[in-house]
Amino acid sequence: MKLSSLFFLIALLAGNALAEDSRQLAPLPPPAQEALREEMRGNLLAINEILSLMAAGKVKEAGQLAETSLGQSAMGRHRGKPLDARPGAHMPPAMHEIGLDGHRAASEFARVAATGDRDKAIAELPKLTGACVACHYSWRIR
Repeated sequence: MKLSSLFFLIALLAGNALAEDSRQLAPLPPPAQEALREEMRGNLLAINEILSLMAAGKVKEAGQLAETSLGQSAMGRHRGKPLDARPGAHMPPAMHEIGLDGHRAASEFARVAATGDRDKAIAELPKLTGACVACHYSWRIR
């Protein structure tokens, strides 16, 4: 298959997926939507850096980053914002619980990575990203 054909197929499938979006709407105020989008972009960067550190054999460093960026230590980062800019305050309970599961999974990954055991830390990575997948497949904000 030619590369241009592959890109066309991906675009077509993406268009169909958008047209048939069956995820639940989480009605957040616009400032909370923006704060959540910014947080999710930051989470993607953190996950990419964690994976890079793991690939480089820097297991303990990956764990430290996971805890400070994604783990329970990172909870409440919007606490100082006005109420309408705090995503968690407006999330449906089921969506909020998935987010909490993600923080807990990141902290568990960090705990395992702190031992330096690369294989055990790698085994925790799907749990770390699993909450991200569960939320993004279940919920949308617009």
